[in-house]
Amino acid sequence: MESSGTRQEYGGAARARRRARPRDPLALLSGEFDGVHDVWRSAAGTVCVAGPESARAVLGNREAAVVETSDFYRTRHGDFGPRAAQIRIGRAARALMLRHHFARRAELPGLVAELLTPSAVWPDVGNLLVLRHLRDVLLHRDAPPQLHVTVEQIVHRAVLAGARHRHSPASRLLFRRRALSVLHTEIRARQRELAGSHEPRDLLDVVVGESEPGADPRDLAEVYLSFLFAAVGSVGFALGWSVYLLGTHPDSLAAEPSWTVRETLRLWPVAWLFARTPSRVLALGGTQVTPRDRLAVCTYLVHRHPGYWERPDEFVPERWAEGAPDAAYLPFGHGPHTCAGATVTMRLLEDLVHLITHDWQLSVTHDGAGPQVGPALAPPRFTAVLSARTGCPGRR
Repeated sequence: MESSGTRQEYGGAARARRRARPRDPLALLSGEFDGVHDVWRSAAGTVCVAGPESARAVLGNREAAVVETSDFYRTRHGDFGPRAAQIRIGRAARALMLRHHFARRAELPGLVAELLTPSAVWPDVGNLLVLRHLRDVLLHRDAPPQLHVTVEQIVHRAVLAGARHRHSPASRLLFRRRALSVLHTEIRARQRELAGSHEPRDLLDVVVGESEPGADPRDLAEVYLSFLFAAVGSVGFALGWSVYLLGTHPDSLAAEPSWTVRETLRLWPVAWLFARTPSRVLALGGTQVTPRDRLAVCTYLVHRHPGYWERPDEFVPERWAEGAPDAAYLPFGHGPHTCAGATVTMRLLEDLVHLITHDWQLSVTHDGAGPQVGPALAPPRFTAVLSARTGCPGRR
């Protein structure tokens, strides 16, 4: 799943964050969308895209209509490349993560029992559960201890919802420099070590081994951080949304896990906003845009478009029993840069939702707060209580 915005805080590609932003861009875009005009110029001057056809045209970059082609591989120098390296990295990462997930799948019931019971505060615990499950694929066990500590600190200081606001700007800057220094040192060491063929031990090996010879360690660090933020951040938030929605809609607890996950990603897509710049003057959904414009493709609105979805603002997992309009469903982006981790994300989420709903009784308490809006769309803080069902393997 995509999660480039927070990662850019560590990599230096800060063009977007330096621009003035409304306090709640989700509320602003939702308030402006009338369900009829799929592309419009917002009060802030951004050209907003909520129509499925226009969104797919922009994200798929038909006829090279936009400058940026990727969120995941975007660095301070532009898109990391070449495209062949992106493809190699994506394929190798997907294969490594799937192998790891299936090899460690039997450990999930124990992790759920250890971390989520009898009660837990979300969404942080969801991120930390995903980190525990994927720890060895994110960084192999024999990696330098300082690197392990640094990755843990990055998660706690930058991945968890609202983490950045718990530290001063000066503290964040100092930590960023230290963290990147540790990553750069390790990447240079692996570039020397992986000069020949080598079975990847972790995602850092994948990034280094499948990139072009002589790739800048600073760019490789940004790509690795994309994996870290996407895996621990985005997948953890999607798990949090799944638990939150099931706990607040108890009638849906018996739904198929695959329906629950798909409906969760429809209603609350973690990767909810994609920024793009037109490469030339063009017409998009009846609106003329130029290279001076900034496009904002809002998958949150695409997924709630009343022209494509019945009861678009409601949590209805059963809608997926008969399939749904794929044209209006873009939780992992669209086109050649669709998230490489989509398959493993769905597998992991479905397995965890099945464990939670099958082995445990779930209840949720919350204060009615809305989502935590940032580069990723995180659920509000809530408490989930899990009570073991008699005779289930997850019982402690």
